[in-house]
Amino acid sequence: MKKQTKAIRIQTAKSLNREHSVPLYLTSSFAFDSAEQGKALFDETEEGNIYSRFSNPNVSEFVEKVCMLENAEDGIATGTGMAAVFASMAGLLKSGDHIVACRALFGSAHQIITQILSKWGITHTYVDATATEADWEAAIQPATGTPTAKMVYLETPSNPGLELVDLEMLARLKAKYGFILNVDNCFATPILQTPLDYGADLSVHSATKYMDGQGRVLGGIVVGRADLIQPIRFFARHTGPSLSPFNAWVLSKSLETLDLRMERHCRNALQLAEALESHPDVERVLYPFLPSHPQYDLAKKQMSAGGAIVTIELEGGFERVKAFYDALTIPTLSSNLGDSRTIVTNPNTTTHAKLKPEEKAALGITPGLIRVSVGLEAIEDLIEDFAQAATKSAEVLKEKVA
Repeated sequence: MKKQTKAIRIQTAKSLNREHSVPLYLTSSFAFDSAEQGKALFDETEEGNIYSRFSNPNVSEFVEKVCMLENAEDGIATGTGMAAVFASMAGLLKSGDHIVACRALFGSAHQIITQILSKWGITHTYVDATATEADWEAAIQPATGTPTAKMVYLETPSNPGLELVDLEMLARLKAKYGFILNVDNCFATPILQTPLDYGADLSVHSATKYMDGQGRVLGGIVVGRADLIQPIRFFARHTGPSLSPFNAWVLSKSLETLDLRMERHCRNALQLAEALESHPDVERVLYPFLPSHPQYDLAKKQMSAGGAIVTIELEGGFERVKAFYDALTIPTLSSNLGDSRTIVTNPNTTTHAKLKPEEKAALGITPGLIRVSVGLEAIEDLIEDFAQAATKSAEVLKEKVA
């Protein structure tokens, strides 16, 4: 049976009411049939629901679907994507451990590694996404001082620069050094890329993004090897970053259309990227499936399509960005992404604003950079709107300079 069929047909067992659509289980706790059953549930000799902080039928259904899509053994859902990222690290790392991470990370992931894990005595090393295998190996197993990495964490494609990391290369190093390979797969989604098939141990998502797809609810999930999910579940169960049953219900329903939505997202994104790359008033366009992307061959190798994010750079810095925003008529101005509606944001002043200037420079985050989360609107309308905004904003900037 194909994954698309499973994403639609997997659901919680019907109740005595024989409902067609899975109901909402809006309950904080679950009753025991007997004292013996309560004991069995708590000592884990019997499987079942106890308390919605631990498990809930709606949440379990969502987790089962994502595990299926990612080819994962087990998983746990959380209240937000960053809760999933944090749990995937905090549930497995301890004082004295070392984490190697790709330098190109979402701002909050960077803060977790540098500001929170560091307080627990967990050290880190950053490596460029485009680094050679030898460079990655040198960071994972340095000659002196720093211990061998316990975990390697990365985003591919990265936010917002759309840099890719070779997963097969890191899997070779994992086989040699035994670290945990933890991949943020949010931008690609399981529809375009399944990191576990390339040797990753964990795949993490902000379900808020494409898994929901309409900007309605928050959620996160981490799936992967069962022996790694167990300590992550222990950490989450006792610290409480639970996904609400309502949000899980929405997310599980949304997975039924994820395949269809990603097909349209990717088609729109590629056509918009191609149109803007040829526009005289757009300085640079980044998109994994553009031949001009520096890692185009790698993108074609480990992704089935280029994703829904296009990153563009406009000459003229933030003043140009403001003029560009003013000229747009369709997109929403927001720091979110993964919506059915096209969204634009300036990472320099929003998602990555807290980074130091040198950190932004290392990631290629310039004042004129714009991240475009390409939606499901008619592509002809999007191309026309972005093209006129690029032209108009360039003219406005020239007038100000004059």
